Amino acid sequence: QVQLVESGGGSVQAGGSLRLSCAATYTLNCMGWFRQAPGKEREGVASIYVLGGIGGSTDYVDSVKGRFTISQDNAKNTVYLQMNSLKPEDTAMYYCAAANVFPGRCVAGNFAQHDFGYRGQGTQVTVSS
Repeated sequence: QVQLVESGGGSVQAGGSLRLSCAATYTLNCMGWFRQAPGKEREGVASIYVLGGIGGSTDYVDSVKGRFTISQDNAKNTVYLQMNSLKPEDTAMYYCAAANVFPGRCVAGNFAQHDFGYRGQGTQVTVSS
C-alpha cells in the first residue's frame, strides 16, 4: 500500500503562493490533489498521469487553471502542487492522492471520489483577504 505524506501548507494572503509537496513510498500512474473545505464537498484539484516515471498529461479543475501547476519528480517519488495567485476560496485541507487507472480516468475530477485510490493525511491551506 502506498504511503503519501503532504507538506507545504500554511497561511498566506490573497495573491500569494504556496508549494505543496507529496512524498510517496512509490509513485502510481495517476497522482493528484483534492481539497475539502469545512461544510463543502470534496473537490478534485489536479492530476498528472505518470508513465515510465515521467509525468505526462495533466488536468485541473476550472477554478484553478492558470494558477496551479502539478508536477512530479520521479527520482524523489514526490509530487508537487504549485499554487499561485491564491484566493480566499482556495482555503481548504489539501490531500495528495494516488491511483492506478487507465489513462482516460486520470483526471482531476475523479479524485473527488472517496474510493479513488489512496490518500495522505492532508495539509491545511488558509488564504486571507
